Amino acid sequence: MAFDSPRILELQRRVANDPSSIAFAQLGEELRRVGANEEAIAVCWTGLQRHPGYLSARVTLGRALVELGRLDEAHAELSVVVSNASDNLAAIRGLAEIHQRRGEMTEALDFYRRALELARHDPDLEETVERMEKQVALPAPPETDVSIEALFDFDRLVEQLGAETPPSITALDTLAASFDDIRPSEALPPAPNDPFSQLEHGLREREAQGQPAPAAANPDAEALVELEGWLHALRSS
Repeated sequence: MAFDSPRILELQRRVANDPSSIAFAQLGEELRRVGANEEAIAVCWTGLQRHPGYLSARVTLGRALVELGRLDEAHAELSVVVSNASDNLAAIRGLAEIHQRRGEMTEALDFYRRALELARHDPDLEETVERMEKQVALPAPPETDVSIEALFDFDRLVEQLGAETPPSITALDTLAASFDDIRPSEALPPAPNDPFSQLEHGLREREAQGQPAPAAANPDAEALVELEGWLHALRSS
């Protein structure tokens, strides 16, 4: 690509005449500023083969890679800079931008905070840090009191038993109390379509005969037996 910038043309001439010249770093930065990122990468890469410790050129290389979306390569280059110069503001901001583009907001915020420590009162950095702190902060979970009704899904249990409408807790407590208050001789015959009545009648008969409650033989009976246990526990608590 041909350039008409006198500054770029002069630096290109100097690097061409002396491939070992450190002017390559300035040339790479000028190319990056005009959007010629591919050319800037090529110039910086070539120069860094001769001068690997030239950190400003590595910063230019990393920033040009970021512009092209080559984030992994850019991260590697800028990390080298920060590991050798922990106060290099341009490299730190570059790493912050990389993490932000990746969606790694916590890591991005850490680097933006480091940058703000080096450039205090920078309005752009202050605004960025404040905005990202709001994004990263997690809302506190609401404090709620858990009721017994929330812990036990009585509606689902009654649905399994075939009832059309769920009984209230008071009605269930009344039914459970009847197991203790009514003598076997006073128990009424079970209603044909009432699973609770059938359960009560069966339990009365077994109590009268001195037999333990049977293990559940089907899902409905198992649900009823479990319900009776929960009701006794709730009433005694």
